Amino acid sequence: MATDDLIHLARTHLASARNVTILTGAGISADSGVPTFRGVDGLWRNFRAEDLATPEAFERDPRLVWEWYNWRRELIATKQPNPAHIALVELERRAHDTFWLITQNVDGLHRTAGSQRLSEIHGNIWKVRCTGCGVITENREIPLPVLPTCRLCQALLRPYIVWFGESLREEDLRRCDQALQGCDLFLVIGTSGVVYPAAGFASVAKDVGALVIEINLESTPQSDLVDLSLQGRAKDLVPLLL
Repeated sequence: MATDDLIHLARTHLASARNVTILTGAGISADSGVPTFRGVDGLWRNFRAEDLATPEAFERDPRLVWEWYNWRRELIATKQPNPAHIALVELERRAHDTFWLITQNVDGLHRTAGSQRLSEIHGNIWKVRCTGCGVITENREIPLPVLPTCRLCQALLRPYIVWFGESLREEDLRRCDQALQGCDLFLVIGTSGVVYPAAGFASVAKDVGALVIEINLESTPQSDLVDLSLQGRAKDLVPLLL
């Protein structure tokens, strides 16, 4: 089927859907110029993200980990939401309480664009959690102190990020499951479908009878599972679905 026909079919399904759930990954942020921070292209001073984004790395050398996150924050601060982010805000406005957005991205661009009904399942780089009292606060200070501390108890702060080896928050998992169980259309944007548990969300949606649409630069391990697969940039294709 031609791309234009696929887009028209996806738009038709989206317009008639009663309960829409969205999953976004690095692809939507890449269209705003945000690097993935993983793989060869994500090397920072010869460190891989997988070596820095762990509880063990933070315990071993919190200064190094915070230096990396401060560099990331300074880079992300220069980026803006793209047309795909804006289109999802409009979709939320139209759908009201029948819409839920799940993102694997930590850059906060969905919130900057105006999304309100969302779960940031891997955390948010603009939030910090105290390692002492556990208080979570927003922090957009750039640059950060070398080792930022809590204003309440003076304990060391850590990024509010779900690191490798850590479990997603139960509250987020419950809200995602609720959205997936109740949706009749599940739209997957810019994610390769290999990082769990998000990689299993499409199967959950299919099991409850939802139509699943995928938008990605190239085919993914889940392309054979979905009902419609659109290949291209999120910033170009998502606005066409409205």
